Amino acid sequence: MSILLYGLAMLLCFVLLARIVDKFFVVSLDRISNDLKLSSDAAGATLMAVGSSAPELFVALFSVLKPGNHEAIGIGSIVGSALFNLLAIGGLVALVRKTRLTWQPVLRDILFYFIAVALLLWGIIDGDFSLWNAVAFLVVYIIYVWAVVNWRKFFPYKDVEFEQEEEEEGCDGNVNPVDRALCFIFPKAEKYYWVFTVSILLIAGLSWVLVETAIEISILLNIPEAIIALTVLAIGTSVPDLISSLIVAKQGRGDMAISNAIGSNIFDILVGLGLPFLIVMLISGGSIEASGQNLTVSSFILFASLIAFAILLLVNRWKINWLTGVILLGLYVAYIAREIILL
Repeated sequence: MSILLYGLAMLLCFVLLARIVDKFFVVSLDRISNDLKLSSDAAGATLMAVGSSAPELFVALFSVLKPGNHEAIGIGSIVGSALFNLLAIGGLVALVRKTRLTWQPVLRDILFYFIAVALLLWGIIDGDFSLWNAVAFLVVYIIYVWAVVNWRKFFPYKDVEFEQEEEEEGCDGNVNPVDRALCFIFPKAEKYYWVFTVSILLIAGLSWVLVETAIEISILLNIPEAIIALTVLAIGTSVPDLISSLIVAKQGRGDMAISNAIGSNIFDILVGLGLPFLIVMLISGGSIEASGQNLTVSSFILFASLIAFAILLLVNRWKINWLTGVILLGLYVAYIAREIILL
């Protein structure tokens, strides 16, 4: 009975996170970026990245702050989310719509993604992350943001034109029961700085519940915490990325869908791990343990998957189609099957 209750609590958290991020948090961030007069590239690499990856960031933060060596939950959710975004979301986007990608921004993101995964492997192979690892993560992300803003100067390209359907924001228009309940909590849409604040607080609270729930489920099922994080937590916290990528893919913006998936992974690894690690080590000193066969193997699988993804794009001359989608989804199903078999 306990496992059922914990499972339902985790599912409810996933649903609430998806709705809060999609309907309130991202909308408020978009308006704040307009106030700050950020370019679309800069906003996407900073505020929008925070919007889609906030759950993973808070899960990683609470997992390293919680006493008892639960770092595997945070690291596992980041690695698992990266695999899900690259293989599952990338595969579904390819199945939804055949697209020729604009190679310049995709090349940029793949290059920085290689660097991010290499830094991740560096710490995991060593068995722990030091203060210098955390600093390196954040410095590389700052360089990535600079590259996003200035990339067109070195490799000129144009955005894909599309017709965007107008959607009701916040609590306007028809809303489902979950959104209606959230509307009682959130301020009006025009008070978007308060909407942003409430969103942060709710995402943090739900992320804390996810960490606690994952620990209890791992104890009840007698399986490593990393397994729960690499699979269930990773998929659940990536739902906002999945939804947004599929929406823009259907609009004909396959470039944005792929860039959203890869860019989210870059943020997850470099900031989602780098920032919590830096905070904890500045407070308590020492290092963050990152040992464990599941994390090591999954990280190598992530690196191999990125190589396979890059090869697919090069062979297909930056085009994605149904065959690309089948291959990517097949790789993710094989990964999940492996994790289940090894339980």
